[in-house]
Amino acid sequence: MNAELVMQELEALGKERTKKMYVSNGAHEPLFGVATGAMKPLSKKIKINQPLAEQLYATGNYDAMYFAGIIADPLAMTQADFDRWIDTAYFYMLSDFVVAVTLSESDIAQEVADKWIASGEELRMSAGWSCYCWLLGNRPDSEFSEGKIAHMLELVKTTIHDSPERAKYAMNNFIFTVGVSFKPLHDKAVETALAVGPVEVNRDKNKSSYIQASVNIQKGIDQGRLGFKRKHVRC
Repeated sequence: MNAELVMQELEALGKERTKKMYVSNGAHEPLFGVATGAMKPLSKKIKINQPLAEQLYATGNYDAMYFAGIIADPLAMTQADFDRWIDTAYFYMLSDFVVAVTLSESDIAQEVADKWIASGEELRMSAGWSCYCWLLGNRPDSEFSEGKIAHMLELVKTTIHDSPERAKYAMNNFIFTVGVSFKPLHDKAVETALAVGPVEVNRDKNKSSYIQASVNIQKGIDQGRLGFKRKHVRC
């Protein structure tokens, strides 16, 4: 199946209501409004196809870019490829749920994520922190340096309140993910969450809201999810 046929299939799956929801979250034209679950039959037909993924991602169409992440071959992608993808990820649903997810299934995930976290650029930072959330929630604890993750918690504690908006969400989620999915540093994550406290985020220009990792960690504990790992990151 070529890119033109995939675009036709995606367009046929689009719904106006879904499109409006995506736009309200930051997506812009071109897009069709395809629910992620509706993409599954098409992805099963195509399976993994990196050249097709690259063509679809390059369209700039939100649904095509999302679908590209599902059929991409992360092990075939280089740092330059991931940099190119993050360059055109124009809002958080692409940076955190397409690029970061795809990166998390590669062998260079931590190396690239570290670079993005240090970049100071909002969506690169957001994708970097999100990538670690996907990694920690999927891979065995033994794959991570306890010292490194502890250092990252300290970095969050000292910088989260002054970080760009989307980075705040991802950093808050990082504390939560360490607290629930990385058992060696559960206690440190809880301490960090309490030290950080509520984090102010601006959903729009007029009204602020607050996110708080400690509340979510406690919910995870109450639900018996301590040590939780996903079987798969991508759908």
